[in-house]
Amino acid sequence: MALLRITGLPQAPLDAAAAFHAEWLPRLRADLAAQEDESTVLVFPPADHSHRGWRLAAVQELARARAPRRVNALACDSEEGLVAALGLLDNCQGVTGQLLAIDAAGMIEPQS
Repeated sequence: MALLRITGLPQAPLDAAAAFHAEWLPRLRADLAAQEDESTVLVFPPADHSHRGWRLAAVQELARARAPRRVNALACDSEEGLVAALGLLDNCQGVTGQLLAIDAAGMIEPQS
């Protein structure tokens, strides 16, 4: 499973979405095209609910473009939570196009 950490995005959701699409998306598309059969997980830093829409739309579109290979995203800043979430995704082969907010224990946090 390929892990791609997304960093350096602005705090404001609209600015973060613009930066992601301008700076990260071209690189992600090139990286994804170079991968053969590997599933991919994007890792975003945690953010409030105002970032969920653009992040989910991006991961869903990337997942559609890579089908049948899987693309998911995590919002997580804990290595322990990340390891637990990756284990979950590895065991759930049908899950793709999802954005999960993960806490330190690897539990899915509710998004309001």
